[in-house]
Amino acid sequence: MSLRSVVRNATGQDVYVCHACFDCDIDARHEMDIPLPSLIQLIWLNDEEALQCRTLWSDSVLQASRGACKRGLDLYAVMTVLREESNRRAGR
Repeated sequence: MSLRSVVRNATGQDVYVCHACFDCDIDARHEMDIPLPSLIQLIWLNDEEALQCRTLWSDSVLQASRGACKRGLDLYAVMTVLREESNRRAGR
């Protein structure tokens, strides 16, 4: 199943509302290897890098993502589901 489908099925969020506008710029850049809009683009592309990047696994980024998207995408829910999917695919 594609990452986009995993996110949509688990959260009801459609990552296509993200237009990579970078308005969700959060104050945890030192903990990100990939900016949040780029993480969403990796989901669009079904790129497994989205499941292993440091950005996804940073608790500071996760907390800062709450309400960060001005288009209404729940980045916190998206990141939580991606973490769960990464663990599932790794057999944890």
